[in-house]
Amino acid sequence: MLAVHLVSFFFSKLQEDPTKKVDRFLHAMRLHDDQLTDISMRFLAEIKKGLSTESHAAATVKMLPTHVRSTPDGTEKGQFIALDLGGSKFKVLQVKVREDKGLRKGGVEMEEKIYPIPNELQDGRGAELFDHVSESLKDFLQEKNISLEEKHPLAFTFSFPCEQLSLDKGLLLRWSKNYKARGLQGKNVVQVLREAIDRTGGMDIEVLAMVNDTVATMMTCGFDDKYCNVGLIIGTGTNACYMEQMRHVDLVEGDEGRMCVNTEWGAFGDDGALNDFITEFDRDVDAASMNPGKQIFEKMVSGMYLGELVRLVVLKMAKRGLLFDGFVSDALRTKGKITTAHVAAMEEYRNGLKNTRDILVQLDLAPSPDDCVAVQHVSTIVSFRSSNLVAAGLAAILTRIKQNRNLRALRITVGVDGTVYKTHPQYPKRLHKVVRRLLPESQVRFALSDSGSSKGAALVTAVAQRLASQRRKVDETLSLFKLSPEHLQLVKDSMRAGLEAGLRRTGPFTIKMLPSYVCHTPDGQEYGKYLALDLGGTNFRALLVRFKKQRTRLYHKIYPIPLEIMQGTGEELFDHLAECVCDFLDYMGMKNARLPTGFTFSFPCEQTAIDTGNLVSWTKGFKATDCEGHDVVNMLREAIKRRNDFDLDIVALVNDTVGTMMSCAYEDPKCEIGLIAGTGSNLCYMEDLKNIEKIEQKTMTEKKKETFKGEEDEQGGMKAEKTEGDAEMAKMCINTEWGGLGDDGSLRDIITPFDIEVDQQSVNPGKQRLEKMTSGMYLGEVVRQVLLDLTRRGLLFRGHVTETLKTPGIFETKYLSQIESDNLALLQVRCILQKLGLDSNCDDSIIVKEVCGAVSRRAAQLCGAGLAAVVDKIRENRRLDHLSITVGVDGALYKLHPHFSHVLQETVRVMAPQCEVVFLPSEEGSGKGAALIAAVARNKQNM
Repeated sequence: MLAVHLVSFFFSKLQEDPTKKVDRFLHAMRLHDDQLTDISMRFLAEIKKGLSTESHAAATVKMLPTHVRSTPDGTEKGQFIALDLGGSKFKVLQVKVREDKGLRKGGVEMEEKIYPIPNELQDGRGAELFDHVSESLKDFLQEKNISLEEKHPLAFTFSFPCEQLSLDKGLLLRWSKNYKARGLQGKNVVQVLREAIDRTGGMDIEVLAMVNDTVATMMTCGFDDKYCNVGLIIGTGTNACYMEQMRHVDLVEGDEGRMCVNTEWGAFGDDGALNDFITEFDRDVDAASMNPGKQIFEKMVSGMYLGELVRLVVLKMAKRGLLFDGFVSDALRTKGKITTAHVAAMEEYRNGLKNTRDILVQLDLAPSPDDCVAVQHVSTIVSFRSSNLVAAGLAAILTRIKQNRNLRALRITVGVDGTVYKTHPQYPKRLHKVVRRLLPESQVRFALSDSGSSKGAALVTAVAQRLASQRRKVDETLSLFKLSPEHLQLVKDSMRAGLEAGLRRTGPFTIKMLPSYVCHTPDGQEYGKYLALDLGGTNFRALLVRFKKQRTRLYHKIYPIPLEIMQGTGEELFDHLAECVCDFLDYMGMKNARLPTGFTFSFPCEQTAIDTGNLVSWTKGFKATDCEGHDVVNMLREAIKRRNDFDLDIVALVNDTVGTMMSCAYEDPKCEIGLIAGTGSNLCYMEDLKNIEKIEQKTMTEKKKETFKGEEDEQGGMKAEKTEGDAEMAKMCINTEWGGLGDDGSLRDIITPFDIEVDQQSVNPGKQRLEKMTSGMYLGEVVRQVLLDLTRRGLLFRGHVTETLKTPGIFETKYLSQIESDNLALLQVRCILQKLGLDSNCDDSIIVKEVCGAVSRRAAQLCGAGLAAVVDKIRENRRLDHLSITVGVDGALYKLHPHFSHVLQETVRVMAPQCEVVFLPSEEGSGKGAALIAAVARNKQNM
């Protein structure tokens, strides 16, 4: 008896809560967060699979490139015609983006007309379908009094899976949404539309872009919200798109920037990836569909199938006696009798149960109150599962974006459209809640699209027009930095003429060709301890170098040179250097030692001996007074005397370029050229003594006595006749100081307005023109001038000229090396720009990278053309058909910039084809080289 009462009690409880039996019946549709995370990870794997060329063919999520590379920035304008084909009706619209207002200010106006598509056209010939579309377009133009003679740009929203080969070329992969028009699969639907417009005649239409409705939704929301990088459709069908990094989109060439990818996620699960989540009702829906085994994910979540899923659940429950006392009406057995609109109505907050009863009565059923509650709960579970699955897929996309940007948390907006999202009362709230639960550390906002697909298609076209116009103007600017073969030959010829003029010292000459009095390169026998001092920029280095059996040990310390010292008096500058040397000797415990010292002084000096040199002019921002025209070695000696606490034996004054050559010659005896490509730009090389007319008669006589036997020629140079074995000693290293090339106007054809601006703002206007186009001290400033110009013209940073951008020197040359790195994602470029106070988007970052590339490439080519002139001169000096020579190189541009060295080397190869040039990067070049010169000089003195 007790058992009977217990059964009765539990039965009554079930009767009191009819949702319990539904929960048990549909337990497989109730997905918890662990399952959703699992699904999300599976979808993330499909994203990677679809993006890769190796696995794309087997991927169910096709990840189709759309060739939409940018979202709106608010400057788009114009008038467009839009066609929107994606369901049982299609729309023709006129979209005006008013030229006197930005998009963000509501500057979009639309007029539209809806045209039906008869079923026979959906199932008929494709040409007939597009003829109907074209004729409707003409009808719209005539009805709205839009001129048929004027050319109208047209944007085409085509909401079916297509493989887009460009923005205006898309091949139809397959029909969906009950369309089966023949003869179009695999065809370019844009071309089909163009041909239909031609057949209709009487219109001047330019079809510029074909857009998926999902992409159009993202674009519509994107002009209101710059964070909108994802589009989502939850309607009759379902799909998602997002902005992917180009370097991951294997199906399209190029790796710069972003591109919107249409996931076509409705096919997720077609390979069995969702089999453990598919219910018997999903299998029944799939079996009865037009495409069994296809679009599995879409059949679980989209509006075309939700009503049918609910009907099948209710039918099976009724057959099992769980509803309507086991009664099943003919209407309930009929496919399509419960729609997604019914599902939405049943879940209304206030009238849901009443609506449920009305719907069931229309199905010839007599539901009890409990039946109504149960059927309403069926609808809730089916639609809730849909929002959960969409949330899982969306979480995968957002995770992908977060990984691309290397962020811990993501701030992003998702543009959404579709009847399910718009009309179902609970769906949006459920979706938002689950997405935020799956991505707790990210800020995800959902924006409802307003006339999404039509307005968005017009915006895609507007953006494409803006980018094309922007591209033309940017290319025109950057073309100023492109050097043709004729330009490079001009530079080479000008350099050669400058070398010869500087050596002859006749007429005006801009390349100083300063003798260094270094006549020997190392022979490997150098031995002992030497001090090297190195002044070449904003830092001063003191070094102790020890040579022993072709081994080198080096100790050094770096001292900054304050700006007030660089631009103060000469006495203050050299007192500061002496103080730094004193500190270093204390640091090394060698203050009482009088070491042979080489002094690297990286500024133009007129040398009359290896240990004397008068400063010709300051460069690199130095302006210390009372130095030019004075012997810098003597100035240092005097500063040391004023201290009276240590002494040095300064045996050699060395330019950093010469030091670099000597350092590399210690490693490679074929090294006879030194090149600096860093803060400054310069070159030295071993020139035949007979060609150097700068050296005074007395000096030449002394050199003759010291180095070789021979006779003087008529000009005071040396005759070619020398004792055997002395030929190599009849040379001297010449510090070209080639940075002055162009000071006479010889490079006017390649100097840009930006170079002129940099020159005018420099401390030495009209001087060092080549250096200002090639050296690290100026390249960043050239880039800044270009960026400033592009911004003022509205081509960059949305036309917003910041105080930062107007600040000279703010864009350091090191940023060129960082920005041009092949491994640097554009997001990291944006981070660099943000540190400079420049708020950039992806398109800005691409342009900045291109500007940096144009400026640095020109610099490398100019150096290459100049070097080609030098190696050809050496080859001709030696009367060789072919020259093999090594160039010792130092400087941050050459060593750290990702492309500079390759461009320079390639330019030399092309411009000097008879020379085989090997480039040897210097290690501790100028400092070690100064010590080597001191060692070589001391050895020669002791011979």
